Amino acid sequence: MSTRIAPAKVGLKETLPIALLALIIALAVQFIGSAKINVGIGSIVIFPMVWGLIVGLLISVQKFKPLGLDLQKVASALVGVAVMLLVARLAFNIGPSLPVLIKAGPALLLQEIGHLLGTVMLALPLAVLLRMGKATVGATFSLDREPSFAMVSEKYGPDSDQYRGVLAMYVFGTLFGAVFITLLTSLVANWGIFNPLALAMGSGVGSGSMMAASAASIIEAYPGDEQAILGMAAVSNLITTILGVYVGIYVSLPLAEKFYNLLTRKTRAAEALVTANAAAVAPTAEQSAAAAAEDEMNREFREKVAQSSAEVKLPLWVSLSVLTILGVATASVAAKGLHWNVLGGYAVLMGLVLLGLFLGKVSRKVSAIIWITTIGAYISSPWFFAGEPLVKLVSAVDFLSIATVMLTLAGLSLGKDVPLLKNIGWKIVPVGLVAITASFLLSVIIAEFALGYWS
Repeated sequence: MSTRIAPAKVGLKETLPIALLALIIALAVQFIGSAKINVGIGSIVIFPMVWGLIVGLLISVQKFKPLGLDLQKVASALVGVAVMLLVARLAFNIGPSLPVLIKAGPALLLQEIGHLLGTVMLALPLAVLLRMGKATVGATFSLDREPSFAMVSEKYGPDSDQYRGVLAMYVFGTLFGAVFITLLTSLVANWGIFNPLALAMGSGVGSGSMMAASAASIIEAYPGDEQAILGMAAVSNLITTILGVYVGIYVSLPLAEKFYNLLTRKTRAAEALVTANAAAVAPTAEQSAAAAAEDEMNREFREKVAQSSAEVKLPLWVSLSVLTILGVATASVAAKGLHWNVLGGYAVLMGLVLLGLFLGKVSRKVSAIIWITTIGAYISSPWFFAGEPLVKLVSAVDFLSIATVMLTLAGLSLGKDVPLLKNIGWKIVPVGLVAITASFLLSVIIAEFALGYWS
């Protein structure tokens, strides 16, 4: 029987060391900027947020001066609030584009089913076959771009297997997604069986870099339709981003969880039966003595495991204060100087996060992410009386700078998760390739039929 440890409450003093370390890393990688690596068939762009994740992970796992488990847990707790800030910033990208969504034709809206559900239909069964465990749900409910962190973190927590699945897929997509979709799109476009506009709709997978790479391949096959392809791809990508939060929380994430439980029901039933049979067999005196000795030898180990699984709770004012300092500093580097708009933009984002968390706690049935997204999209839309000045203010806060802070903290928290990440290991490669392929192809097929019907 394992020892249960109550969640530990820590304050500003315990948070400062990891906050200072995260600040140094985030500022350093932001100064370094993006790196473009040419691999012949395409280019891999490594953004500051990926550098932050990698550096944070290396510091978290190194043995020269180990990063304490308590500090890793504080970093993990900060990630849970950082994703809310990321969602709030995303909402201010959604609001100004709502009129475009309203004007989108039925074919453009219908093909989004492919982006949002294609991964669940094909990538999830493969992940189950490869025995990725509960990380399967996080890795395959979508292509796992930035908003996915918030959805999974809120439902399962930043220390869950599902969250680590999101992280593994995010890293794979960031490093290899654009290169792979370039090859995939070139191949499919040269078949000559799909309308170039259907292909353009399929390229809007929710990632700007992947969309751009895919659209370039389509244009190469259909150079006369360049403007139409670019326009359709951009709108499709925008719609995937806008609908992604709502469909992710209410459709694809619950569907992925139910599908995973369905596919693993026999395995779980077999494990339960083996456990029940083992419990039903009366042990001999010799077996009992051996079991008692083993239990005594492992008592210390079990206590350490229980300690490592205990959660850390930070007061909200501590989390928001630390993240504001980290965020303002990183955004100022991105903006090449500290401006009043950066401070004002962060004040608006913090206010939106606090309002969303409050409404989520009061309503309970509607998550804080939905409140933050919906309210943020409305107050930044053309229909809100102060929409334009608010958008101008918040636009001073670079979206990717918030992602840099979040992923740096995520990297610093990963040392404790190395065993699970090793277990995922190479498995994320075939799962990631199938997820991208399924999302693109299913969307293209649906778009092709929808265009034919509404043409």
